[in-house]
Amino acid sequence: MHDLIDIGANLGHESFQPDLDDVLARAKSHGVTQMVVTGASRGGSARALELAQAHPGILFATAGVHPHHAVEYTAEADAELRALHRHDQVRAVGECGLDFHRDFSPRPAQRRAFELQLQIAADTGKPVFLHQRDAHEDFLAILDGFGDRLGRCVVHCFTAGRDELMAYLERGWFIGITGWLCDERRGQHLRELVGLIPADRLMIETDCPYLLPRTVRPKPSHRRNEPMFLPHICAELARDRGEQADQVAAATTAAARHFFGLPKPPGDD
Repeated sequence: MHDLIDIGANLGHESFQPDLDDVLARAKSHGVTQMVVTGASRGGSARALELAQAHPGILFATAGVHPHHAVEYTAEADAELRALHRHDQVRAVGECGLDFHRDFSPRPAQRRAFELQLQIAADTGKPVFLHQRDAHEDFLAILDGFGDRLGRCVVHCFTAGRDELMAYLERGWFIGITGWLCDERRGQHLRELVGLIPADRLMIETDCPYLLPRTVRPKPSHRRNEPMFLPHICAELARDRGEQADQVAAATTAAARHFFGLPKPPGDD
């Protein structure tokens, strides 16, 4: 497998500070040629852009405020995000959405931050990088309220059930699959569902440093996930879809390149 794209990598996380160059080198040696760095807070979105600017053509960024941080979504935060979105390296609005599983921010604050970020997407025409956990009905209601003012949407790190999946697919949205698929305790149901996702709307991501696939062998002692493990997720996904790994690699890369408007990686003719 080669030329894979990790659409959700939290490379601004402090755990990557000591050895980011090594992490990127390992990713490349495992065929992961481009990564989208997730911006999930005010500071984190600025950091994602910095990383993308430092690694042109290899790293790209999203800029947004995760529902966990919704209370930080002030008028100043909105202005900061809009400024970040003027940069070409920032390819999507988010990570944004609703998380009623942990409720780290009050639900009214989550809804407001979500709506304001969707307005940025409507104003800029950029795609949306979505997060939803235990908030499906409210999530759909807010998104449906924007009607056709939004462009492409991806439900990143999809972990929900069949009803949610079908609702998203009916709306034409893309689906991001992570190493959650490899978790026999929580992800077994996903193995039955991933075959329902059209190949042109399926993307893969590590969500590193989180969600190290439980089936990776040998297990790294530090437990940190990183983009080099994306081929492992691709292979498991292919098995569950009854397809060849190279087929899934090519399809997910084409989908990601279309969704984020990515160029071919540097040196790829």
